[in-house]
Amino acid sequence: MSPLMTVHTLFVFVVGACIGSFLNVCIARWPEELSVVRPPSRCPRCAHGIAWYDNLPVLSWVLLRGKCRNCRASISPMYPAVELAVGMLFAAIVLWFGPTLTALRVALFATLLLGVALTDLRSYLIPDGFTISGLLLAMLGAVAGFILGEPSPFATPVDAIFGACVGAGAITIVGWIGEVILKKEAMGFGDATLMAMVGAAVGSARALLTIFVGAAIAAMVFLVVVYPVGIVRARARGAVFEPPLVPFGVFLAPAAFVTLVWGRDLIDWYLSRMMG
Repeated sequence: MSPLMTVHTLFVFVVGACIGSFLNVCIARWPEELSVVRPPSRCPRCAHGIAWYDNLPVLSWVLLRGKCRNCRASISPMYPAVELAVGMLFAAIVLWFGPTLTALRVALFATLLLGVALTDLRSYLIPDGFTISGLLLAMLGAVAGFILGEPSPFATPVDAIFGACVGAGAITIVGWIGEVILKKEAMGFGDATLMAMVGAAVGSARALLTIFVGAAIAAMVFLVVVYPVGIVRARARGAVFEPPLVPFGVFLAPAAFVTLVWGRDLIDWYLSRMMG
Protein backbone atom coordinates (compact mmCIF):
# COMPACT_ATOMS: atom_id res chain seq x y z
CA MET A 1 0.00 0.00 0.00
CA SER A 2 1.38 3.39 -1.02
CA PRO A 3 1.97 6.12 1.62
CA LEU A 4 -0.85 8.19 0.09
CA MET A 5 -3.24 5.25 0.29
CA THR A 6 -2.18 4.61 3.89
CA VAL A 7 -2.92 8.21 4.88
CA HIS A 8 -6.25 8.06 3.05
CA THR A 9 -7.22 4.82 4.79
CA LEU A 10 -6.21 6.23 8.17
CA PHE A 11 -8.34 9.31 7.55
CA VAL A 12 -11.34 7.15 6.64
CA PHE A 13 -10.77 5.06 9.78
CA VAL A 14 -10.80 8.21 11.96
CA VAL A 15 -14.01 9.45 10.32
CA GLY A 16 -15.59 6.04 10.86
CA ALA A 17 -14.48 5.97 14.51
CA CYS A 18 -16.08 9.39 15.06
CA ILE A 19 -19.32 8.10 13.54
CA GLY A 20 -18.97 5.08 15.82
CA SER A 21 -18.74 7.45 18.78
CA PHE A 22 -22.03 9.04 17.76
CA LEU A 23 -23.48 5.56 17.24
CA ASN A 24 -22.70 4.84 20.90
CA VAL A 25 -24.80 7.84 21.90
CA CYS A 26 -27.70 6.60 19.75
CA ILE A 27 -27.47 3.09 21.23
CA ALA A 28 -27.50 4.47 24.77
CA ARG A 29 -30.18 7.14 24.39
CA TRP A 30 -32.70 6.13 21.73
CA PRO A 31 -34.12 3.16 23.69
CA GLU A 32 -34.78 5.61 26.55
CA GLU A 33 -36.41 8.06 24.10
CA LEU A 34 -33.77 10.67 24.88
CA SER A 35 -32.25 13.25 22.56
CA VAL A 36 -28.92 12.36 20.98
CA VAL A 37 -28.02 16.05 20.77
CA ARG A 38 -28.70 17.40 24.27
CA PRO A 39 -27.44 17.17 26.88
CA PRO A 40 -23.83 16.79 25.69
CA SER A 41 -21.92 13.63 26.60
CA ARG A 42 -21.61 13.13 30.36
CA CYS A 43 -20.71 10.42 32.82
CA PRO A 44 -23.82 8.32 33.62
CA ARG A 45 -22.70 8.03 37.27
CA CYS A 46 -21.62 11.52 38.31
CA ALA A 47 -23.28 13.45 35.42
CA HIS A 48 -20.02 15.37 34.91
CA GLY A 49 -19.70 16.74 31.38
CA ILE A 50 -17.09 15.01 29.24
CA ALA A 51 -14.55 17.41 27.74
CA TRP A 52 -13.68 17.07 24.06
CA TYR A 53 -10.22 15.73 24.85
CA ASP A 54 -11.81 12.95 26.92
CA ASN A 55 -14.21 12.13 24.10
CA LEU A 56 -11.75 11.17 21.37
CA PRO A 57 -12.75 7.84 19.83
CA VAL A 58 -10.83 4.84 21.25
CA LEU A 59 -7.82 6.98 22.27
CA SER A 60 -9.48 8.72 25.23
CA TRP A 61 -10.73 5.42 26.69
CA VAL A 62 -7.20 4.02 26.51
CA LEU A 63 -5.59 7.12 28.04
CA LEU A 64 -8.19 7.24 30.84
CA ARG A 65 -7.75 3.48 31.39
CA GLY A 66 -11.46 2.96 30.98
CA LYS A 67 -12.49 5.28 33.85
CA CYS A 68 -14.24 8.63 34.23
CA ARG A 69 -11.75 11.42 34.88
CA ASN A 70 -14.02 12.95 37.54
CA CYS A 71 -15.44 10.04 39.60
CA ARG A 72 -13.27 7.16 38.35
CA ALA A 73 -16.32 5.07 37.49
CA SER A 74 -15.65 2.38 34.91
CA ILE A 75 -16.50 3.14 31.29
CA SER A 76 -17.88 0.16 29.41
CA PRO A 77 -15.42 -1.32 26.89
CA MET A 78 -18.35 -1.47 24.49
CA TYR A 79 -17.76 2.21 23.67
CA PRO A 80 -14.23 1.87 22.25
CA ALA A 81 -15.17 -1.50 20.73
CA VAL A 82 -17.98 0.09 18.70
CA GLU A 83 -15.76 3.02 17.69
CA LEU A 84 -13.00 0.66 16.61
CA ALA A 85 -15.43 -1.61 14.75
CA VAL A 86 -17.04 1.23 12.79
CA GLY A 87 -13.65 2.77 12.00
CA MET A 88 -12.34 -0.53 10.65
CA LEU A 89 -15.62 -1.08 8.81
CA PHE A 90 -15.37 2.27 7.02
CA ALA A 91 -11.72 1.69 6.10
CA ALA A 92 -12.40 -1.82 4.77
CA ILE A 93 -15.43 -0.74 2.73
CA VAL A 94 -13.59 2.19 1.11
CA LEU A 95 -10.68 -0.11 0.26
CA TRP A 96 -13.22 -2.56 -1.21
CA PHE A 97 -15.41 -0.18 -3.21
CA GLY A 98 -13.02 2.74 -3.60
CA PRO A 99 -13.75 6.40 -2.70
CA THR A 100 -17.26 6.32 -4.19
CA LEU A 101 -20.84 7.10 -3.29
CA THR A 102 -21.42 3.35 -3.14
CA ALA A 103 -18.76 2.97 -0.45
CA LEU A 104 -20.41 5.70 1.62
CA ARG A 105 -23.84 4.10 1.23
CA VAL A 106 -22.57 0.65 2.18
CA ALA A 107 -20.67 2.03 5.19
CA LEU A 108 -23.65 3.98 6.51
CA PHE A 109 -26.00 1.05 5.93
CA ALA A 110 -23.64 -1.29 7.80
CA THR A 111 -23.31 1.22 10.66
CA LEU A 112 -27.07 1.48 11.05
CA LEU A 113 -27.36 -2.31 11.02
CA LEU A 114 -24.73 -2.54 13.75
CA GLY A 115 -26.70 -0.03 15.84
CA VAL A 116 -29.88 -2.05 15.31
CA ALA A 117 -28.23 -5.32 16.32
CA LEU A 118 -26.60 -3.94 19.48
CA THR A 119 -29.71 -2.06 20.61
CA ASP A 120 -31.99 -5.03 20.05
CA LEU A 121 -29.53 -7.29 21.88
CA ARG A 122 -29.34 -4.95 24.89
CA SER A 123 -32.93 -3.77 25.20
CA TYR A 124 -35.12 -5.85 22.85
CA LEU A 125 -35.96 -2.64 21.01
CA ILE A 126 -35.26 -1.36 17.50
CA PRO A 127 -35.52 2.44 17.69
CA ASP A 128 -37.15 4.30 14.82
CA GLY A 129 -34.12 6.58 14.81
CA PHE A 130 -32.13 3.82 13.13
CA THR A 131 -34.78 2.42 10.81
CA ILE A 132 -36.57 5.58 9.64
CA SER A 133 -33.29 7.39 8.98
CA GLY A 134 -32.01 4.26 7.23
CA LEU A 135 -35.16 4.10 5.10
CA LEU A 136 -34.78 7.74 4.05
CA LEU A 137 -31.06 7.28 3.32
CA ALA A 138 -31.81 4.19 1.23
CA MET A 139 -34.43 6.04 -0.84
CA LEU A 140 -32.24 9.12 -1.34
CA GLY A 141 -29.23 6.95 -2.09
CA ALA A 142 -31.20 5.00 -4.71
CA VAL A 143 -32.12 8.23 -6.50
CA ALA A 144 -28.56 9.62 -6.26
CA GLY A 145 -27.05 6.37 -7.48
CA PHE A 146 -29.48 6.27 -10.41
CA ILE A 147 -28.66 9.85 -11.41
CA LEU A 148 -24.91 9.25 -11.20
CA GLY A 149 -25.18 5.88 -12.94
CA GLU A 150 -22.71 4.38 -10.49
CA PRO A 151 -22.73 0.55 -10.29
CA SER A 152 -23.67 -0.62 -6.81
CA PRO A 153 -25.24 -3.54 -4.95
CA PHE A 154 -28.20 -1.37 -3.94
CA ALA A 155 -31.69 -1.48 -5.41
CA THR A 156 -32.89 0.89 -8.11
CA PRO A 157 -35.39 3.60 -7.07
CA VAL A 158 -38.42 1.59 -8.25
CA ASP A 159 -37.24 -1.65 -6.65
CA ALA A 160 -36.42 0.28 -3.47
CA ILE A 161 -40.08 1.29 -3.15
CA PHE A 162 -41.32 -2.23 -3.80
CA GLY A 163 -38.60 -3.63 -1.53
CA ALA A 164 -39.67 -1.47 1.41
CA CYS A 165 -43.27 -2.66 1.03
CA VAL A 166 -42.33 -6.32 0.54
CA GLY A 167 -39.85 -6.32 3.43
CA ALA A 168 -42.25 -4.75 5.92
CA GLY A 169 -45.18 -6.83 4.71
CA ALA A 170 -43.34 -10.15 4.72
CA ILE A 171 -41.94 -9.77 8.24
CA THR A 172 -45.38 -8.70 9.48
CA ILE A 173 -46.88 -11.90 8.05
CA VAL A 174 -44.08 -13.96 9.62
CA GLY A 175 -44.79 -12.27 12.96
CA TRP A 176 -48.52 -12.97 12.67
CA ILE A 177 -47.89 -16.65 11.92
CA GLY A 178 -45.51 -16.85 14.88
CA GLU A 179 -48.09 -15.20 17.13
CA VAL A 180 -50.72 -17.75 16.08
CA ILE A 181 -48.35 -20.67 16.75
CA LEU A 182 -46.81 -19.39 19.98
CA LYS A 183 -49.97 -17.74 21.35
CA LYS A 184 -47.99 -14.59 22.17
CA GLU A 185 -46.42 -11.63 20.41
CA ALA A 186 -43.64 -12.95 18.18
CA MET A 187 -42.52 -9.83 16.30
CA GLY A 188 -42.35 -6.18 17.25
CA PHE A 189 -43.12 -3.15 15.09
CA GLY A 190 -39.41 -2.37 15.03
CA ASP A 191 -38.80 -5.49 12.94
CA ALA A 192 -41.27 -4.21 10.34
CA THR A 193 -39.61 -0.80 10.06
CA LEU A 194 -36.21 -2.50 9.97
CA MET A 195 -37.30 -4.65 7.02
CA ALA A 196 -38.75 -1.59 5.29
CA MET A 197 -35.29 -0.02 5.56
CA VAL A 198 -33.58 -3.21 4.40
CA GLY A 199 -36.03 -3.71 1.54
CA ALA A 200 -35.44 -0.16 0.33
CA ALA A 201 -31.72 -0.89 0.26
CA VAL A 202 -31.69 -4.36 -1.32
CA GLY A 203 -34.97 -4.58 -3.23
CA SER A 204 -37.90 -6.97 -3.02
CA ALA A 205 -36.24 -10.30 -3.87
CA ARG A 206 -33.32 -9.81 -1.52
CA ALA A 207 -35.64 -8.52 1.23
CA LEU A 208 -37.28 -11.95 1.27
CA LEU A 209 -33.83 -13.56 1.19
CA THR A 210 -32.82 -11.44 4.19
CA ILE A 211 -35.66 -12.87 6.27
CA PHE A 212 -34.71 -16.41 5.24
CA VAL A 213 -31.00 -15.89 6.00
CA GLY A 214 -31.82 -14.16 9.30
CA ALA A 215 -34.07 -17.04 10.34
CA ALA A 216 -31.37 -19.54 9.38
CA ILE A 217 -28.74 -17.71 11.44
CA ALA A 218 -31.13 -17.47 14.40
CA ALA A 219 -31.97 -21.16 14.20
CA MET A 220 -28.30 -22.17 14.17
CA VAL A 221 -27.41 -19.91 17.10
CA PHE A 222 -30.33 -21.08 19.21
CA LEU A 223 -30.01 -24.78 18.38
CA VAL A 224 -26.23 -24.91 18.73
CA VAL A 225 -25.62 -22.42 21.56
CA VAL A 226 -28.63 -20.96 23.38
CA TYR A 227 -30.77 -24.04 23.91
CA PRO A 228 -28.00 -26.50 24.93
CA VAL A 229 -26.42 -23.98 27.33
CA GLY A 230 -29.82 -22.95 28.70
CA ILE A 231 -30.90 -26.54 29.30
CA VAL A 232 -27.64 -27.40 31.10
CA ARG A 233 -27.88 -24.32 33.33
CA ALA A 234 -31.56 -24.97 34.09
CA ARG A 235 -30.86 -28.58 35.08
CA ALA A 236 -27.99 -27.45 37.31
CA ARG A 237 -30.46 -25.22 39.18
CA GLY A 238 -33.14 -27.90 39.20
CA ALA A 239 -35.39 -25.66 37.11
CA VAL A 240 -37.27 -26.03 33.86
CA PHE A 241 -35.68 -24.36 30.85
CA GLU A 242 -37.81 -21.57 29.41
CA PRO A 243 -36.88 -20.43 25.90
CA PRO A 244 -35.82 -16.76 25.93
CA LEU A 245 -37.25 -14.00 23.77
CA VAL A 246 -35.69 -13.80 20.34
CA PRO A 247 -34.27 -10.35 19.45
CA PHE A 248 -34.73 -11.03 15.74
CA GLY A 249 -33.07 -7.76 14.76
CA VAL A 250 -29.77 -9.21 15.98
CA PHE A 251 -30.01 -11.79 13.19
CA LEU A 252 -31.74 -9.72 10.52
CA ALA A 253 -28.97 -7.10 10.67
CA PRO A 254 -26.06 -9.33 9.56
CA ALA A 255 -28.39 -11.12 7.14
CA ALA A 256 -29.21 -7.77 5.53
CA PHE A 257 -25.52 -6.99 5.00
CA VAL A 258 -24.90 -10.45 3.54
CA THR A 259 -27.79 -10.12 1.10
CA LEU A 260 -26.75 -6.61 0.11
CA VAL A 261 -23.26 -7.71 -0.88
CA TRP A 262 -23.77 -11.33 -1.95
CA GLY A 263 -27.54 -11.67 -2.29
CA ARG A 264 -27.66 -11.53 -6.09
CA ASP A 265 -25.02 -14.25 -6.33
CA LEU A 266 -26.95 -16.41 -3.84
CA ILE A 267 -30.19 -15.99 -5.79
CA ASP A 268 -28.46 -16.74 -9.11
CA TRP A 269 -26.83 -19.83 -7.60
CA TYR A 270 -30.16 -21.05 -6.23
CA LEU A 271 -31.99 -20.49 -9.53
CA SER A 272 -29.25 -22.25 -11.48
CA ARG A 273 -29.52 -25.26 -9.16
CA MET A 274 -33.30 -25.30 -9.46
CA MET A 275 -33.22 -25.13 -13.25
CA GLY A 276 -30.21 -27.39 -13.69
